[in-house]
Amino acid sequence: MLPSGTITFLFTDIEGSTKLWEQFPDEMRNAIPVQETILREEVARHGGHVFKTVGDGVYAVFGDTPSAVSAARAAQQRLVATSWDVPGGLRVRMALHTGTAQLQDGDYLGPALNRVARILSAGHGGQILVSEPARALVERDLPEGASLRDHGLQRLKDLAQPEHLFQLVSPGLPETFPQLRSVDAFPNNLPRQLTSFVGREREMLEVKNLVLTSPLLTLTGSSGSGKTRLALQVGGELVETMRDGVWLVELDVVSDQAMVLRAIGAAVGVHEELSFKARPMVDVLVDALREKSLLLILDNCEHVLGPSAEAAALLLRSCPNVHILATSQERLGIAGERVYQVVSLSIPGRQQPPDLERLAEYEAVRLFVDRALLSHPRFTLTDANAAAVAEVVQELEGIPLAIELAAARVKVMSVDQIAARLHERFRLLTAGPRTDVPRHQTLRAALDWSYDLLSAEEQRLLRWLSVFAGGFDLEAVEAICGDRPGIDVLDLLSRLVEKSLVIFDEQNGGGRYRLLETVRLYGQEMLMATGEDPTAHARHRDWYLMLAERAEPALAGPEQKTWLDRLELEHDNLRAALRWSLTAEGEAETLLRLAGALSRFWEVRGHWTEGRRCLESTLTKTAGIEQPSRVKVLASAAMLAFDQGDFPRAHALGEESLVLSRRFGDKQGTVVCLTLLGLEACSIENFPRARELGAESLRLSRELGDSLGIAGGLAIIGLVERGEGDTSKAIEHLTQSLELFQALGDRLRSSLVLLNLGLVYRESGDLRRAEALFEESLALFQELGDRWGIAFSQSNLGIVAWNQHAYERAADLFGQSLVLRRDLNDKRGIATSLVGLAAVATMQEQLERATILFGAAEALRESIEVALPPFIRSDYDGLVATVREKLPPAAFQTAWTRGRTMDQDQAINYALMEASLAY
Repeated sequence: MLPSGTITFLFTDIEGSTKLWEQFPDEMRNAIPVQETILREEVARHGGHVFKTVGDGVYAVFGDTPSAVSAARAAQQRLVATSWDVPGGLRVRMALHTGTAQLQDGDYLGPALNRVARILSAGHGGQILVSEPARALVERDLPEGASLRDHGLQRLKDLAQPEHLFQLVSPGLPETFPQLRSVDAFPNNLPRQLTSFVGREREMLEVKNLVLTSPLLTLTGSSGSGKTRLALQVGGELVETMRDGVWLVELDVVSDQAMVLRAIGAAVGVHEELSFKARPMVDVLVDALREKSLLLILDNCEHVLGPSAEAAALLLRSCPNVHILATSQERLGIAGERVYQVVSLSIPGRQQPPDLERLAEYEAVRLFVDRALLSHPRFTLTDANAAAVAEVVQELEGIPLAIELAAARVKVMSVDQIAARLHERFRLLTAGPRTDVPRHQTLRAALDWSYDLLSAEEQRLLRWLSVFAGGFDLEAVEAICGDRPGIDVLDLLSRLVEKSLVIFDEQNGGGRYRLLETVRLYGQEMLMATGEDPTAHARHRDWYLMLAERAEPALAGPEQKTWLDRLELEHDNLRAALRWSLTAEGEAETLLRLAGALSRFWEVRGHWTEGRRCLESTLTKTAGIEQPSRVKVLASAAMLAFDQGDFPRAHALGEESLVLSRRFGDKQGTVVCLTLLGLEACSIENFPRARELGAESLRLSRELGDSLGIAGGLAIIGLVERGEGDTSKAIEHLTQSLELFQALGDRLRSSLVLLNLGLVYRESGDLRRAEALFEESLALFQELGDRWGIAFSQSNLGIVAWNQHAYERAADLFGQSLVLRRDLNDKRGIATSLVGLAAVATMQEQLERATILFGAAEALRESIEVALPPFIRSDYDGLVATVREKLPPAAFQTAWTRGRTMDQDQAINYALMEASLAY
């Protein structure tokens, strides 16, 4: 069993193994197993455990330090005494460190492992290094004849504090080694880092490789993204690789090329010639560095971009072994330059529950906790504050500077209080260290620095881009922001991307742009300060109104999915346009048009609660304003209330829309309202009222000579008769309605009436005729390319198959409908398909699967506030009772909870994959 608590780690690796593998692959292939066997035997003999091997390295853990030291000595003695086929032998270095670590899935996590790895990298083959914590626990209990040689404080790569290191000296082991490979053993001027470096393991590896293979690498990213810290860490990693050192050149206060060259010279110890025959500084510098092999870190180039680029080009042209790692908000733009975008730290997803162990794996969370400890030494990540920590790093989008400034507040505020105040982050995040450069002391100063470097037109575009929410495309930017003659919006937008203020995401051959939320909030403040916000928001609203009205007629045809997806993609912008219209004055007509145009999208995509809220808010905002467009909003709000089973509200809204349409003399609109109210009355089984409304709709349509309205009225009458159990009359009137719709060439309404006819036959027990009608409706929907209708028909065919006890066919049809509903994000339909699959699973004795699906469907229905689908209502309680009785109580509860805690995608994937449905 692996130990926990305070434990001692022994790490080993082979010095120069990469080169040995290249030169002597066969010999190494034979030697590595021997080396590993020796290590494993001695670790086990001394009570330790090998918990991991990485390449030729072995990682072991011990419950006590003396055993670890004895194991290391014994293994090293055997390794030194072994006769190896590899020329020169295998030189294994070892490191020992004592600390605490988290045991997870047979591996250990925590800073102690990083520390022992860094100690190992400082040693030489045949050497055993011991940390100060390990020394303190073993000094009086060393193996016989062994002693510890003090190597003093050593600055190791990646560690904030110097490490006091010791070498284990013992008979049978070599004693003399070169100077330890600490940072200070190699030429450099890298500053000591006072805080630990968190995360970025992948970036470190990638950037190191790029530096070694490129003459110039530029790290780009927004202000506060961690470019400088990453560059310094990479420099520390490369100190022993660069023969003539790693040199930091800080460009914060320089302003021209001459000053850039002087700053480089000062860093590498090359000074201007002061005689009257003095050569230009560039010549002096080139001569000094021509034969050198070194790395220059040019930090903070963005405000001297041209001079930095010129200096870099001059040096790289004449100094073949000089490498440059630059940090800048945009590329230098010279030949041979490679660019690496420094992105934000990893953050947990917003839908992810804040499980402590998983939360601690995210870089942004680890950084927050690490920096919080500096301000509040007793701070810990707990169940009580986990959700708030997750919210803070999510809201700050993993930006290191912002997270560090937020963490500094834990000495005076709880994490919940910090999270609650992030809407005013520029006032809150102002507690940076006084020794930092001014732009890193507050979040606003960091953004002011970036903003001040922009041209006036770039500043204006950044301000206007803040009206977008979630993301935007080029077409929208050009329409909303391109109102000034002679301005190339694409060029300006490209420059903001280059300067790391706008993010470009490539998507399926196209692309969208977005702002980090912190940049967007800053842009909004600047927009308000200039007084441009009403104009910018109005243009934004007008563009998305146009988009919604363009999409509306296409939501029932072959382009249905394309436009539903487009509106879903732009949903945040549509919400923003609605919010602004709700708060602005004099926007009643456009507000009514926008809300009305989006109602079908909200209905199909299952945004019923949100859609109702927006429609109701629109009606409240426009109360007392009687315009034809209000009729549509009333009817749409009634339909969503109807969908959610709120029949009293649906009735009230429908009646108001009817009154208003009559007042405007809008007979066509009156027919629509009568039809809606008739459907609502049928749903609440108020058949006398439904018959009255259907008859009035029929009369008015005949008066207008409106065949479409007549067909709709006949359909209402047919539905009334279905509800009253008059099957023959229902079939008669629905058939007449169908014939009229077919004569008009209205395939969509024809397919809907076919569905209702099928329901009449199914309820009367004529399953064969019902199946034929559902098949016919399916074919029509397929011709129309109407995926919602296709899925609805497939689902009804699945119900027929279920009634016929054809459970495999039912599962197949429910599965097919689920796939389409997933693509449409039709939440009500998804819930229906899940219930259908659960019902089938129950009958097939797949009890755990049925329980999980019932639970998932229930959770989804609750989230969108809809009732059970009609086909299952009479059987639902019995089916759930069946699986509850047949499963052990604990198993039922576990499966039910598992289903209820699945998100929509998880539930769908489970339903399809578990049934082996290959869609």
